[in-house]
Amino acid sequence: MPAVSDAVWSAQGTSPEEIEAALRELLKERHAENGGYVPARVLNMVTFVDREWSGEIANRLRGVGRYHASRTIVLSYEKGRERLDAHASVAATGDPRPGELALLRETVVVEIGEEHLDDLVTIVDPLVVSDMPTLLWSPHGHPEAVDALLGLAQAVLLDSIDEPVWREAVERAEALTHRAYVVDLAWLRSMPWRERIAGTFDPGEMRPELAKLAALKVRHHPESTVAAVLLVGWLASRLDWRTSALVASGDALESRAHAHRQDVAIRLEPDPELRVRGLAGLTLSTASGLQLSLDRGPGGLHARRVERGGGEHEWTILGASRGEAGVLGEGIRQALLRDPTYAPALRAAKAMLP
Repeated sequence: MPAVSDAVWSAQGTSPEEIEAALRELLKERHAENGGYVPARVLNMVTFVDREWSGEIANRLRGVGRYHASRTIVLSYEKGRERLDAHASVAATGDPRPGELALLRETVVVEIGEEHLDDLVTIVDPLVVSDMPTLLWSPHGHPEAVDALLGLAQAVLLDSIDEPVWREAVERAEALTHRAYVVDLAWLRSMPWRERIAGTFDPGEMRPELAKLAALKVRHHPESTVAAVLLVGWLASRLDWRTSALVASGDALESRAHAHRQDVAIRLEPDPELRVRGLAGLTLSTASGLQLSLDRGPGGLHARRVERGGGEHEWTILGASRGEAGVLGEGIRQALLRDPTYAPALRAAKAMLP
């Protein structure tokens, strides 16, 4: 439910202690206004953003709906800024009648400059609710800010597709897994693809085909090589393949994974016609002649299955895409969960680096 009212505070030349005190006063005011107002206490989210893009990030966060963090702390960075300014709001999700409750969600925007970068922990520490887990997100890069704040966070949100060099994206994500729980939006976007592959081979009569996989071709947006590599890493980690380094073959990348029965030929192809980042399609082939193809299409994923005997089936998996707002919302939710498949997939992907 969208917020229906909020209380606000702002100050120029302030301090973290003053901001924290103001938040406490705002919460007291809301509770005095209506005893049914109670602060949400599930998740802190610390976001480090470039000031010129802060409006875009605010719109993205507003679109996540019920998965909005309980307290969001936005560090709005502006090169050359010397003064610490801030504004805070406490928004209610409803107007409760007697005996009802409505959650309060808190947002703090702290405007910082270069001289504050060495004091990020000092600025953020008083603002996070200490008995809640903290999710850290820096959508415009700034790995130095992420590293500085990792001691306050239990989870890090990133989007490996945003990294300009896909090899560095894999290495960075894998390194972070040793210091915090990593939620990767590039990984979450592939969830419908992974679910469909798993569903195909879930029936008992299909399980033996997994050991017969002989070829995997993945098509992807030209800037989304990392998404394809993560998908291959997932299959490799689940099926106990030994991956080897990718090598260039024209515009594509090729490799061979070593399975228990035979090698699996892997090919990653950029699709210049794909207008959105992520995966465009994939084809799995087995030594016995079974073939499964998934392709991005209007309304969902278009699936095509060729049976061993030559029969064909085609259908559309409706609603496979949740949109970017849905992916971000799921990313925030995942900060409270633990996906045991991402880190092994990432390690397998790292073994494929050229």
